[in-house]
Amino acid sequence: MVRSLVAMALFGLAAGAQAQGVSALKGHDSSQPVDFSADRIELQDRADRAVLTGNVDVRQGDMTLASDRLTIAYTSAGRTQVNRMDASGNVVLKSRTETARAQFGIYDLQKRLVTMIGNVTLSRPGQGDTHGGRMVMNLNTGLATMDGGTVAGGKAGRVTGRFTPPPRSN
Repeated sequence: MVRSLVAMALFGLAAGAQAQGVSALKGHDSSQPVDFSADRIELQDRADRAVLTGNVDVRQGDMTLASDRLTIAYTSAGRTQVNRMDASGNVVLKSRTETARAQFGIYDLQKRLVTMIGNVTLSRPGQGDTHGGRMVMNLNTGLATMDGGTVAGGKAGRVTGRFTPPPRSN
C-alpha cells in the first residue's frame, strides 16, 4: 500500500521535469497471443510489415491498444514473429487499473518497452492524472518514467499532475 501511494504521489505531484512510478503493466506477459482488428489492413511482405488503419484495436492479455493507425513490424523466417508496433492518432493504452493517452505509441515486444509520445496523459481512476510529453514503461521492471518532452522552440516542457490523498483516519 505504501509503495502504491508513493508511486501515486510521484506521478500525481510531478511538477519537475521528470516523474517516475510503478506501472500496473509490470510483469505483462508479452508472449501471449496478439489479437487485432481494423477497418483496413495492408500487408507489405517485402518490407515485413502490416499497416492497419481505421478503428484499430489490439489486445494482448489484459492490455489493449486503440489508435487510428498501426504499423506492425515482423520477421518471417520460418515463423512470423511480431517485433514492434507503432501506433499513431488517438492512441489509448489500457490495463486493468490505468489508461495512457498520447499522439503516438511504440510497443517494442523484444525489449518489452512501451513508449508514449505527444500530449501524454496517464490516468488512474480515483487516484489522479499525470501529464507530460513522453512516457516510457518498462514491462520487465514496472518502472514508468515521464518527462515534459520538448515543445516548439526547443523549450523543455514540464510534467504536471493531480492526486487526491486518501482520507485520514483519526
